[in-house]
Amino acid sequence: MPPRTSEAFILRTYPYAEGDLVVSFLTRDQGKLRGVAKRARRTRSVFGSSLERLSQVRISYSSRENAELVRIDSCELVQSQFGLISCYEASVALDLIAEVTDQLLPASETNERFYRLIGAVLADLRGCEAAGLPKAVWRAVTYFAFWAVRLGGFLPELRVSAASRELARAIATTPVAALAAVDWDKETGQDLRRFLFREIERHLERRMTTFPILESL
Repeated sequence: MPPRTSEAFILRTYPYAEGDLVVSFLTRDQGKLRGVAKRARRTRSVFGSSLERLSQVRISYSSRENAELVRIDSCELVQSQFGLISCYEASVALDLIAEVTDQLLPASETNERFYRLIGAVLADLRGCEAAGLPKAVWRAVTYFAFWAVRLGGFLPELRVSAASRELARAIATTPVAALAAVDWDKETGQDLRRFLFREIERHLERRMTTFPILESL
């Protein structure tokens, strides 16, 4: 494959060989990919902070035919989520979004709607004032979970309270930022959120590590 440059969100990194990282990332045009960033763990890495979780980047990569991992040549930071990590609740939300996306999406299948979903939810969180961020997390993760299940094609009949069904209808037809008018807290749509989390785990046939952490907040 000739060298390619894509917009992407970084989902996960983990050590690979001496000084390298394997990076899972969701591109706008090529879907979810994994690649090796050479020497990314070294102090003066050319990648800098661009490989942080859910950083939006412009990533250049190439691969050989039938290779499982692409080679990441460069990664330019477009939008950092650094301003959110000082809020513990928001940091957990970022972990949840990254984990669900990494586990739910198949490799190399373009899914621009999911890419735009992540962008919208992150922009909504970044647009919140610091004092309101802990409450905004519940809006963000509920909205994200609903659309993750819907875009995944496994949204069943909602067996939740009447209030949460009404909330789901609003989520289905309203941009996430417009839902700020609702007075969100942990109890808002809690049964809907838990229902969606169960559906994600049932679909994946595995437990998500971030779900119980979020619910313990």
